[in-house]
Amino acid sequence: MREDHSPGFDATDARLMQRLHGGLPLIDRPFAEVGRELRLSEDEVLDRLTSLLAHGVLTRFGPLFQIERSGGVFVLAALAVPEARFDAVAEQVNAWPEVAHNYRRESDRASAAAACKPGAPCPCADGKATRPPAGLNMWFVVGAESAAAAEHVLQRIEADTGLAVWRFPKEREFKVELKLPLGVELESDDGDD
Repeated sequence: MREDHSPGFDATDARLMQRLHGGLPLIDRPFAEVGRELRLSEDEVLDRLTSLLAHGVLTRFGPLFQIERSGGVFVLAALAVPEARFDAVAEQVNAWPEVAHNYRRESDRASAAAACKPGAPCPCADGKATRPPAGLNMWFVVGAESAAAAEHVLQRIEADTGLAVWRFPKEREFKVELKLPLGVELESDDGDD
């Protein structure tokens, strides 16, 4: 059992996170198997994951799906939010269950403009602007069961916030598997217990 209930994590938590980074066994009791590999009980694995999530060390634990294979859609969107309203607008955006990620980013007009095709209007809701404005500082992803459902959420966010939502639909997918080292080595299980 984890003794320290501080917001940080200990070496055993680090080993657990490192192990889970590579995936979860697809068996009836995956947490028992992970526990066996790390010499922990199934309950300890689950308790540690619960604690890591509760303290914000982990913000999410779950599978990633290719939503398009089931008819859904992801849309990257951005807002130019006045600094004084940033936290309030973040709460409004995050209130939608379809919002998968929301993060602050320094305005990068060049990269936003690169998403627009030359000679074609950028995907702003009003359809009038041809280039994103300076100051796009809130970026989020909407995942929905259809393009129409995603558009509904984006329009409601515009209505709720009074700000134009810029849409950057996915044209192609790149698989980037980011695995950050946690400074621990997993012991190999050679069967010598």
